[in-house]
Amino acid sequence: MSCNVFAQPTKPATTHNLTTELKVQYGLLMSHHLELDIFKSHFPAFEISLQKATYGKQRWEAEYAYPLIGINFWYSGMGGFSQLGSAFALYPSINFPIIKGDDQSLNFKLGVGLGYLTEKFDRINNYKNFAIGSHINIAASLFFEYRRKISRMVTLTAGAGLTHFSNGSMKTPNYGLNILTASIGISSYLSRPNQSMDRKILPELYTFEFDGRKYLSVEFATALAFKDMKQQYGQSFYVYAAFINIMARVSYKSKFGIGIDITNDESDKLILERRNIYVESNSQLNKLGASLAYELIMDRLSFLFNAGMYIKALDRSEGHVYQRLTLKYLVTQKLFANMVLSAHLGKAEYVGFGLGYQFKFIYKQKIKHN
Repeated sequence: MSCNVFAQPTKPATTHNLTTELKVQYGLLMSHHLELDIFKSHFPAFEISLQKATYGKQRWEAEYAYPLIGINFWYSGMGGFSQLGSAFALYPSINFPIIKGDDQSLNFKLGVGLGYLTEKFDRINNYKNFAIGSHINIAASLFFEYRRKISRMVTLTAGAGLTHFSNGSMKTPNYGLNILTASIGISSYLSRPNQSMDRKILPELYTFEFDGRKYLSVEFATALAFKDMKQQYGQSFYVYAAFINIMARVSYKSKFGIGIDITNDESDKLILERRNIYVESNSQLNKLGASLAYELIMDRLSFLFNAGMYIKALDRSEGHVYQRLTLKYLVTQKLFANMVLSAHLGKAEYVGFGLGYQFKFIYKQKIKHN
């Protein structure tokens, strides 16, 4: 005996897991230069975010304890100072759980995007604003926060961190704005979250993911930057940079290594001449540096940190040591695009863009199986 049974199709669970979050912040502008002391004040800021809760659809999500990925809009009146005006920021972010329980977690949130300042330095009309020389800037957010789930749909947050505006010396002056704030907020899912949020999943390996075979990579990269210094010197300059990093892949998340770089900053020639040091050719401006490197990897995207010291440089007015943050994106398995921020003890030297290429030499044939 047999019979046919028909069932109504069930409505598929949402795969978006979208949340909206509102934060109220209160803090102050860090006075890291004497010229900024006149702006000492306490003031509020506001942030609204649209975030996606991950559950392991891609392997890197599981390796990083299922972070939140979002887009954020930030605003502050900056204490009402007419010279500073108002600040706006729009940036993507990723919110990593550091310690995670069933209903609560301690997180670190990192975001980088674009900022807009309504006022900037002008040597005639706004000469007191030595912080920023441009309306358009890079905006960065670094926050530690505590998250407490009060229901399946709603989460409360509290945290403290830094919001930073800088144009990377593409237009001077560029002391930058550093805003320290504490925050409270509330987050809610826009619809009932995917059931996979509770059970989590671990998918198969994808093209750009680590399969367990440890290797050395030799990476060559270049960057080109532009520095508008007309307010100070009446001229604009280019910066040319080349980097070689030898990196060892030690885990899914990490590479460690060493780096060598050469930088040619055309503005150094004018700075040296003002100190009665003259050069015959631009090649004498080359700065040779050596550094230690660490790379944090998330699928195609990665963050490369270099901390180094100049071996050879005529101009060391900014100091002997430097730091560099490189945002890398793999176009293919060997070719990558990069955005480079070079700084001296927190003061930006330049922001550059370029391409790179890497060669891999596998030294441990151990493939990770699911």
